[in-house]
Amino acid sequence: MANILKKRGISRRTVLRGAGVAMSLPWLEAMAPGATSMPAEFPKRFGVLFMGMGVHEDHWSASGQGADMVLSKTLEPLEPIKQKINVVDGLFNKNATGQGIHPAQTGNLLSGVHFDKGAIIHSGISVDQVIANHVGEDTPQSSIVLSCEQPMTGFHETNFSLAYSSHISWQNPDSPVPVEVYPSLAFDNLFENRSSLRNTSILDRVKDRAESLGTQISASDRTKLDEYMTSVREVERRVETMRKNMDKAEDKAKERNTATWTMERPENGLPEDLREHSKLLMDIIAMAFQSDRTRVASMLISRDLSAQYYPFLEVSDGHHAASHNNNSDAYERVARWHVSQLAYLAQKLDSMPEGDSTVLDNSCIMFLSNLWIGRLHDNSRLPVILAGGMGGDLRTGRTLNYLGKPDEERKMCSLYLSLMDRMGVSMDGFGDATTRLEDI
Repeated sequence: MANILKKRGISRRTVLRGAGVAMSLPWLEAMAPGATSMPAEFPKRFGVLFMGMGVHEDHWSASGQGADMVLSKTLEPLEPIKQKINVVDGLFNKNATGQGIHPAQTGNLLSGVHFDKGAIIHSGISVDQVIANHVGEDTPQSSIVLSCEQPMTGFHETNFSLAYSSHISWQNPDSPVPVEVYPSLAFDNLFENRSSLRNTSILDRVKDRAESLGTQISASDRTKLDEYMTSVREVERRVETMRKNMDKAEDKAKERNTATWTMERPENGLPEDLREHSKLLMDIIAMAFQSDRTRVASMLISRDLSAQYYPFLEVSDGHHAASHNNNSDAYERVARWHVSQLAYLAQKLDSMPEGDSTVLDNSCIMFLSNLWIGRLHDNSRLPVILAGGMGGDLRTGRTLNYLGKPDEERKMCSLYLSLMDRMGVSMDGFGDATTRLEDI
């Protein structure tokens, strides 16, 4: 604990260290401006949640503003936080149209660049990584990139690499950011848990330091600290079961002289229940934002050409096959479940106080898909939801419709320019856009 406590407060960079572990803390009142030399504003965060292959077009809409906003059937999970979202309709990614289906509609979703067929993978740095390069020096991790599915290898029938279907986050034009699919590894990265004590509770290893800090902060801060530690314990408990399953999968893979990524779920060590897998990864993102371990995150709930199954929704087909009948009741349930994941993460962030605001108030989580109508492979407009107000710089509680506007005024990359401005990244142009999105 040496040098953690300052004369007039606690640094925002306070870390509880134990044997082979480092635990960053949530915002406490002792970290408030005036108590230390920290800046007056809370950090802004940016996240992306991706659902592959579109939605049910008849049940994806919103009207009205603020408390009077009316959400469609698919968007119903967002009802509790509708005053903190923006439903955006009519935007598109021009360089992802007319190039072929699936990989060509996904590989440049967050960059807007033109890319070609063939053996050479070449996309463009994605908006999340542009932001990560700008703000990542202020956090232990520049970004976290998660997925509920393993990436695919090889080529699609359109002669585009399946890497484009498997990744939305690109660190440079030639390299996607590797996705982490195992919750235990994402958890370990979050807390720098890499020692031989990996299977020992991280809370036990920082217990003495946490107790020492608890004697020197206010009662309200102690309550916040206790709540945070309890949430870490709960996630850690769920992670441990998955860690054991991952270890078993690795042993099986060695016996078969193969790799775990070639094995099916749950034999590969991934949770059999997709709901638990997604929820745990969302919890890890929430803790990462709350403790300022990173300010940028992306997650593929289901990738393009997804192989996910949804028995808990009574959907018999896998995601890709179901998307070819996207105007069915079954696929509407798939889309609504994906929206519920955004709702879960947003509400969790909204329960985390930062002064008079919340972590959600200081964030923007963008939910989107690469298609509008799966059965037609139509990406002439994209479903987009923004949750959070970016520290007050992004007005919320709105429905924004750009349908009918000229193509130059409804570019996804114009939205990215607008969001990057609010994250402190100023660029003359990005992807195919040189102007900001009107009204955002």
